[in-house]
Amino acid sequence: MTDQFILASASPRRSELLKQIGLAFETVPSRVAETLLPGETPQEHVARLSLDKAREVLNRPEINGRWFLGSDTIVLFDQTILGKPDNRAHAAAMLRRLSGQEHQVLSGFALLDKHTGEQLVETVSTRVRFRQLTADEIARYIATGEPDDKAGAYAIQGLGVCFVAAIEGSYTNVVGLPLCRLTLALKKFGVPLPI
Repeated sequence: MTDQFILASASPRRSELLKQIGLAFETVPSRVAETLLPGETPQEHVARLSLDKAREVLNRPEINGRWFLGSDTIVLFDQTILGKPDNRAHAAAMLRRLSGQEHQVLSGFALLDKHTGEQLVETVSTRVRFRQLTADEIARYIATGEPDDKAGAYAIQGLGVCFVAAIEGSYTNVVGLPLCRLTLALKKFGVPLPI
């Protein structure tokens, strides 16, 4: 076993965020299905998936590492989870719903230490308000392909930022990892960071 840090995610956005804080890590995508369980609240959903993803990768015998990070992000509008769009028509419908409205972005993260057995699970919420969008703007945005694999059919770190009138809370949480909360957890676990 090594002191290696493992990100249990295929998300390029999460990888970029971890690189931004100078963390040395390896990426091992989780195989956990992102399904909503009956009676599960949105907060419980992102927390459970984050933990399941980290545990699934930690339990693979061929993976050497000490710290394992799992995460999940959802867009919540009117108590409805807006996941990744099934197709471009679905993406357009999501963006029409979000137009001129406020929504929440919930991210969960789970940090596991294989050496000590310690685990920490947190959820962070950010409020995002979209300006009013025109049908032409929605069509042009969808044509870029950016919404295709994004929760809520937009990427705040990309062209989608043009739709964001206001944000209350962590910007990086909307991208996919709440870095302020995460760095505090990493320090608590003894993960080496540059600051």
